Amino acid sequence: MGRALRADAERSVRAILEAAERVLAEDAGASMEQIAEAAGLTRITVHRRFANRQALLEALSVSAKQQLIDAIEAARPESGPALVALYRVTANVLRVKSTWRFTLSHATAHTSAAAALWGEINTHTVVLLNRAQREGLLLPDADLEWTRRVYYALISEALNGTDADQHPATQDADALATLVIDTLLHGAGPRG
Repeated sequence: MGRALRADAERSVRAILEAAERVLAEDAGASMEQIAEAAGLTRITVHRRFANRQALLEALSVSAKQQLIDAIEAARPESGPALVALYRVTANVLRVKSTWRFTLSHATAHTSAAAALWGEINTHTVVLLNRAQREGLLLPDADLEWTRRVYYALISEALNGTDADQHPATQDADALATLVIDTLLHGAGPRG
């Protein structure tokens, strides 16, 4: 009996988080009641799971960052050539970020758990960029911290700047990943 309740609670939390992401992406000032309605739950149920709006934002932040880590790891960044790994990671990250536009593009709660997850994301990225540098994709003296920041900016621009009239979830993550990687590695100059 306790297990069924736990599964039910997990479904409620997932429904609340998904609804919150959708509702807040359209109206960042949406109320807990609007989120409950979008989740098909009562306001009391939402408040039972999240004491207040801040707690909900913190849960959104942790959930989104954990999904990014899962997407990075699912791309098996340690296998295959660095170029292939970089492409797979980028495509997976674009897919996740397109479903978490509000949470991952706004200043959301940065709890210690969210900060730890962000640190893990940065570590994965720098390890992959180090590999890319060792394999000759990046200059031997390239500043990898700067490269990481540019890479993140390119991912954001790919989602926010390309086909802005399209909903990000309908954009082709593979084509966007190719654009991001091509720009990161070659810029806008001629190829030699």
